[in-house]
Amino acid sequence: MQYQSFLIKYAEIGVKGKNRYLFEDALVTQIRHSLKWVEGDFVVSKESGRIYVNAESEYDFDEVIEAFKCIFGIAAICPMVQVEDHGYEDLKKQVLSYVEEFYEDQNFTFKVNTRRGNKKYPVNSEQINRDLGELILHTFPGTKVDVHKPDVMLHVEVRNKINIYSQSIPGPGGMPVGTNGKAMLLLSGGIDSPVAGYMIAKRGVKIDAVYFHAPPYTSERAKQKVIDLAKLVSRYSGPIHLHVVNFTDIQLYIYDKCPHEELTIIMRRYMMRIAERLAGECGAMALITGESIGQVASQTMQSLTATDAATTMPVFRPVIGFDKQEIVDVSEKIGTYETSVLPFEDCCTIFVAKHPVTKPNLKMIERSEENLEENIGELVETAIQTVEKIWC
Repeated sequence: MQYQSFLIKYAEIGVKGKNRYLFEDALVTQIRHSLKWVEGDFVVSKESGRIYVNAESEYDFDEVIEAFKCIFGIAAICPMVQVEDHGYEDLKKQVLSYVEEFYEDQNFTFKVNTRRGNKKYPVNSEQINRDLGELILHTFPGTKVDVHKPDVMLHVEVRNKINIYSQSIPGPGGMPVGTNGKAMLLLSGGIDSPVAGYMIAKRGVKIDAVYFHAPPYTSERAKQKVIDLAKLVSRYSGPIHLHVVNFTDIQLYIYDKCPHEELTIIMRRYMMRIAERLAGECGAMALITGESIGQVASQTMQSLTATDAATTMPVFRPVIGFDKQEIVDVSEKIGTYETSVLPFEDCCTIFVAKHPVTKPNLKMIERSEENLEENIGELVETAIQTVEKIWC
């Protein structure tokens, strides 16, 4: 027998006040959108703090669960049997039928946990727990009651209908995407930035992305790698507009006019300026980067300060306090690691200085940037006007 219904539980949304329905509606919308890509017909509904998904045709259970696991805002996925309320005796029969159908080996410990949302129901929760526990013990001799650590926690919810379930599959948590504004992710081909995008999206932020491409120094395979990463992140964040910026002329100009030990910082500052322009055009309110303090020369406190001075937008760095292994762990969990480690260089690594400055002085950096005044404005405008937009 296949489950035809799912109870979708949320956690953080539940502490919202009078605007909780906005977050619930956003989650319902996300679920409906995700299920469009799954074979089968589904109806998504909500009722007094509960979100239900009912399958109205055959479907692939594992595929549906995987879809749910990518939807931020879901705390738990509970496959369940939902039946009409035809009285107390029928409820008992339905519970016995559930145990018999879904537990072939009926040698387990269990506990019954009843919630009576319908206060007009003639039997209270404690009495239902006792009656159902006794009935299961007598019907299935291999079962035993364990109220502390049962093998099976059997949940019975008495609402407009009766919900019976015993599985709780963890969801990704977080907040529904789109409930907390929009931000622009600086997406490279590395491990860190896809993780940063995932983590900010988990807080309900809609993300777009910008990638700085430097042909012929970076190949089309490097560009495709970033497109693939954006598509992997979009499984969680929803569709991403990827802005591909041709950064070659800007990099070569900086390389020719500025001290080589400052190349990385100055290039990063112009990336931030361009990302800020693109973010403003698409309605984003912040930038996102995958920087972690001290990981490389451009990520020291002094370097980050110098980089931030180039933009007026807030810069979110969700992995700022992570070490590399912690970032790798998240990338493996979300499925971006194998793509991130493909050996295609990005524009930052191609033009890296042999001895980059680790404690840049902002005034010196700004003085070096004065060498660029003749042509940099025109180069930046050309880069922005020739952006390639890819829907991922």
